[in-house]
Amino acid sequence: MDLLAVVRQFEPSWRLHVIVPADGPLPVRARNLGVDVRVLPFPASLARVGDARARLGWPIAWRLTAAAFPAVPYARALGRCLEDIRPDLVHSNGIKTHVLSIGAPRRVPVLWHLHDYISTRPVSRLLLPLLRTRCTAAVANSSAVAADAERTLGGAVPVHCVPNGIDLDEFCPPGASLDLDAVSGLPPVGPDVVRIGLIATLAFWKGHDVFLRALRALSRHAMFRAYVIGGPMYDTAGSQVSLDDVRRTIAELGLERHVGLTGFVDRPATAMRALDVVVHASTRPEPFGLVVAEAMACGRAVIASRQSGAAEFVRDGDDVILSESNVEDLTRSLRRVVADADLRARLGGHARATALKYFDRQRMGGEIISVYRDVVRANT
Repeated sequence: MDLLAVVRQFEPSWRLHVIVPADGPLPVRARNLGVDVRVLPFPASLARVGDARARLGWPIAWRLTAAAFPAVPYARALGRCLEDIRPDLVHSNGIKTHVLSIGAPRRVPVLWHLHDYISTRPVSRLLLPLLRTRCTAAVANSSAVAADAERTLGGAVPVHCVPNGIDLDEFCPPGASLDLDAVSGLPPVGPDVVRIGLIATLAFWKGHDVFLRALRALSRHAMFRAYVIGGPMYDTAGSQVSLDDVRRTIAELGLERHVGLTGFVDRPATAMRALDVVVHASTRPEPFGLVVAEAMACGRAVIASRQSGAAEFVRDGDDVILSESNVEDLTRSLRRVVADADLRARLGGHARATALKYFDRQRMGGEIISVYRDVVRANT
């Protein structure tokens, strides 16, 4: 949506089309921008298959085989849809669509937008290099992802690093604030209690367990209220934990009075403004870490994984506190930030200034449009 909004702003005469594999909030918002949206639903077996947590072997081979049969007619249907649109360029925004872009008309350049480390995915690192001749160029959301793509694709595809951008008017310190206690069903607490939040999808590597165990250690030393903010969003089998899993862990650690679950929040900025500290605790290298940029823009004190792509743009101890993705280091970081209101205020002020410098979606849009122009020009 950020990309659609800025392309619409910078190039109002361009005709924008979005093809999505399921209906939901995105098509509604895109249509409100005047974007043509077409829903082409994934077959169930294709929606469920994924390799983020897979190992090479018979189980993944069986799932891939089951997905391959409906994928072929789906790629053809996608090709027919693109023939009808007659685009100058196809922007593929996910690993499955990178593969399915083989169905795009041969005369049309295809741009892969890379939001993942390809080398860490056992199937993708084998399959995407085989399909690289169908990719005219790629965009990576951090320099680490760009370097990984260049290695994995063998240098055969031009890779442009365009870090993510956000709406700095939506993600800003002043504005509406969500009542997190009411949403999560907890009794209200006083203003002297420090509020800590993990805002993330329920992907298995987002560090929910690390976060909760660090809170258990913290509960002996500080007054706080914490929130797990986010809900399930993936169809891919085995890709995420459930809210029931998180509830069980909270109960096992005796944190029921300390931690609330909000579920999905439509406007995360309203949740961030209700927090004193935002935690990013991913246990795998994070391609970017959009929540880090968003929380910084909201002027919050942020504790972020040292392995996040967004860490390329921040100063440890000045803009954010960088932490290793383990219970011990996160606990130390939490104790430091929770105990020091002046530190939280200083981090928040510096964070907003750094977000304005690096994370503006208009910067992202301008860079992407420049890539679009270069790709189309090279193809004519």
